[in-house]
Amino acid sequence: MKTILPIRTYSPSVYRSAAIAGLLWAGLSVNANAFQITPVGTYETGFFDAGAAEIVAHDPESQRLFVANATVPGIDILSINSLPGNPTLVDSIDVSGEGKQANSVAVKKGIVVAAVENDNKQLPGKAVFYDTSGNPLAAVTVGALPDMVIFTDDGNWVLVANEGEPNDDYTVDPEGSVSVIDMRGINVDNLASQMNASRVRTADFTRFTAAGLPSSIRIFGPNATVAQDLEPEYITTFKRGNQWQALITLQENNGLALVDVQKARVIRIIGLGFKSHMEPRNKLDASNEDGTIRVRNWPVYGMYQPDSLASYRVRGVPYIVLANEGDAREYEGTPGFNEETRVKDAILDPSAFPNAAELQLESNLGRLKTTNTLGDRDNDGDTDALFSFGARSFSIRRVNGTLVYDSGDQLEQITASVLPDNFNASDDDNAFDDRSDDKGPEPEGVVVGEVDGRFYAFIGLERIGGIAIYDVTEPRQPFFIRYINTRDFSQVTAAGDLSPEGLAFVAASDSPTGNPLLVVSFEISGTTTVFEITD
Repeated sequence: MKTILPIRTYSPSVYRSAAIAGLLWAGLSVNANAFQITPVGTYETGFFDAGAAEIVAHDPESQRLFVANATVPGIDILSINSLPGNPTLVDSIDVSGEGKQANSVAVKKGIVVAAVENDNKQLPGKAVFYDTSGNPLAAVTVGALPDMVIFTDDGNWVLVANEGEPNDDYTVDPEGSVSVIDMRGINVDNLASQMNASRVRTADFTRFTAAGLPSSIRIFGPNATVAQDLEPEYITTFKRGNQWQALITLQENNGLALVDVQKARVIRIIGLGFKSHMEPRNKLDASNEDGTIRVRNWPVYGMYQPDSLASYRVRGVPYIVLANEGDAREYEGTPGFNEETRVKDAILDPSAFPNAAELQLESNLGRLKTTNTLGDRDNDGDTDALFSFGARSFSIRRVNGTLVYDSGDQLEQITASVLPDNFNASDDDNAFDDRSDDKGPEPEGVVVGEVDGRFYAFIGLERIGGIAIYDVTEPRQPFFIRYINTRDFSQVTAAGDLSPEGLAFVAASDSPTGNPLLVVSFEISGTTTVFEITD
């Protein structure tokens, strides 16, 4: 039996209809009284589906937000000193003189750093440094397609994940890498004179071979070496003893890279394995043509393929939380490369799938997108096992990759219960069931914050939108708190906050209101919304 707690609606025009819902459903522990989370301010760029609010970072000293905005192209600087109330645009940093756009931004101790993509994204990009007023300080060269940038907590190191994506023809494929920038002894006053190329080192993958990698790591790009095929995407850092280490998601490859920060060396590649959607708690809705919500078991394996991740410590032990979004390689040039195959178009092995005809109906598994790079276990040209993109969940793992918890099918069950009329809608329209054949709600962003001595994971769902909140204080026994969605489904076209991309947690001690904040940048709607957490 499913019971939906009353939905509380906030009516100010800036939020249109912001539905805050608590939820109870069979098999899911929940504590709806843990805290309240309320939208208290939104900045709107006015740009739709243009990447106008990608990644957000907060500076507690100036109480400013720095938001990567592809339309500038650069970084918007927003003041949140007036909360509650809308964030105010102070200025915008134009990075067009340094490259095409800023893909990510981070701030620490008065220094802002942006990961700036080259106009030709197969060529090296830059890490560009500014003060919190937006004045340029220095720039250094990093790898191809810098996709994410982060400071270590002490500010002594900056890490840049260089994704190294191929061109559309898949004829130029740069190597993925992680740039490590030594910030020791640098502050905002001496950065311009102290920052130079000697402070940048590269952690690369050239010493790895496919034969030496875990079996669940996918190396599958046409004619690609391991270094070319691995595509670092998102970074979290943590300390082991006195040494900084980092874990970087390799989304398309279904893995992680463990990096020794001070040595700028990749220690190991970690395979994430596969998720069986045949297990009772791992159901999924696999069709956008069945006209209903049908979250059930299917003979499919999911590739975890996390996009973002965050780390936290429990009793001195570091853990990571991963948003298992999933991603396929689709390159439409010549010759290009596309790994997507719908189940209805696959040649299913009759022994493995004796009911193939039934499974391949569009109302069953036929519409589900799977990879054509896995599944032919006996190399006879047909498919012996089906592998879909992403796991439609979030996971908690030890830093060695050991899985300690996965949310199973909870995210689809939650959104089906709270928003049944718009279940698995896309991020740019309200069509019911639109994303079931793809990756469902697509958990993409995640951040972990501490509130009153407990740890909470905030997971952004890219497609239907909203944030799922879990208490993760006990990594093996997380429980659901609530789901908040500031999208407006009452409009004919998609409106409100659409497609949460970047999430930043602001501790109470760093907040202008004295209460913890969650700041979310929404890629499709081009909005940045601040949520306040109260008892």
